[in-house]
Amino acid sequence: MAKNAMKIAIMGAGAVGCYYGGMLARAGHDVVLIGRPQHVDAIHRDGLFMDTRSFQEHVTVRASTEVSDIAGAEIVLCCVKSTDTQQAACAMAPYLVADALVLSLQNGVDNAEQLQAELAQRSVRVAPAVVYVATEMAGPGHVKHHGRGELVVGPATLSDGQTQQFAAAGIPIVVSDNVAGALWSKLILNCAYNALSAITQVSYGTLWQAEGVQPVMRDVVAECLAVASAEGIVIPEDAWGNIVRIAETMPAQMSSTAQDLARKKRSEIDHLNGYVVRKGTQHGVATPVNRTLHTVVRVMESCFAPA
Repeated sequence: MAKNAMKIAIMGAGAVGCYYGGMLARAGHDVVLIGRPQHVDAIHRDGLFMDTRSFQEHVTVRASTEVSDIAGAEIVLCCVKSTDTQQAACAMAPYLVADALVLSLQNGVDNAEQLQAELAQRSVRVAPAVVYVATEMAGPGHVKHHGRGELVVGPATLSDGQTQQFAAAGIPIVVSDNVAGALWSKLILNCAYNALSAITQVSYGTLWQAEGVQPVMRDVVAECLAVASAEGIVIPEDAWGNIVRIAETMPAQMSSTAQDLARKKRSEIDHLNGYVVRKGTQHGVATPVNRTLHTVVRVMESCFAPA
């Protein structure tokens, strides 16, 4: 165990949760992963296999299917799908210690608000984090990392010591005084890439080079920016430049929406393009391209047999 080790729980040990939990456990922190039985069983047997761009290693880390095992954690990284946010909050509530930090590492822009609403009676802090990492579960207990890994958080979300410990674990922390804008920047990226990657089942690099795709992405971005402006959101950086950089820095990545559809699972599309459509409707801003992408993905999901 590292000196001054943090006690951290990962609620939702999928690709994002396993990556960050694994990095923290590898650095000597007391981590427990709350996940599905097939992953938990594999981690109990072999450790968490981390196949990253800089190392391949079986990392020893606690794993459980029981939410009660988050008890005592000073930091909880909530990594569940946006569709499961409220359910996860209700499940966690009885086990959260006073003054614990619940950090939302989720797609979409309103998960921290949902968590806060459900946990209002608990003496915990809830904050959003913007996640930039390309990762996937390549098998039970096997997380594959394709690139990046930084988190963007607001001022005073983490203490200086905690920020240094995350950085020492290989998780850079970027502090922003405009987290709402940063969340929207990530939302715009997801709206541009996720549905198209899911519909075509190709990686970001392949998608970027396909004829006609970039003009469609430009239309998506323009609609998102118009809705963000109507919401009073200031986007802190060049939205189109971010789209270009994702193709350059994560060319092999498939979107989480693509991974969900490949497994015949419901995706987070309602919280991505669907969210922009709903907000656009509220403000009288037309979002025809986002509406089309949202509709096509939902039609594809409707073809899946009920679980």
